[in-house]
Amino acid sequence: MALWRAYQRALAAHPWKVQVLTAGSLMGLGDIISQQLVERRGLQEHQTGRTLTMVSMGCGFVGPVVGGWYKVLDRLIPGTTKVDALKKMLLDQGAFAPCFLGCFLPLVGVLNGMSAQDNWAKLQRVGCRPVCCCCLELLPILEGTSALSLPSSVAYTLH
Repeated sequence: MALWRAYQRALAAHPWKVQVLTAGSLMGLGDIISQQLVERRGLQEHQTGRTLTMVSMGCGFVGPVVGGWYKVLDRLIPGTTKVDALKKMLLDQGAFAPCFLGCFLPLVGVLNGMSAQDNWAKLQRVGCRPVCCCCLELLPILEGTSALSLPSSVAYTLH
């Protein structure tokens, strides 16, 4: 509990920095979990560069963009009721998520060395899937599973 309280104090004192570092840490941890538990690479075959890319994406793109979006969302829909939360979720998933994924996925492709043509082909396979993406980084999903689980979107970042 002391660690959580320290995190909350740091978040209150330096919200932007802590959000950015949290996003980078979670994305790096998510990639480690993916490589070790899902892909079963083992420590010898772990792709450290890929993990560092994901940490960089979290700190340099995901943290700032998502943190900024939530500030905008709180201004657009002030309040904490269940109806307010539902409105925020609908706006987030209906408007922000498609735009965010449309930027995030190609950026990951470029950072992973994909050509523009391969990147575009992969984006076309992913398509638009209007599904809630709650805790997406925690789901060990592989390409080719049910469309309800956003398979290509998650697997896209793994290749």
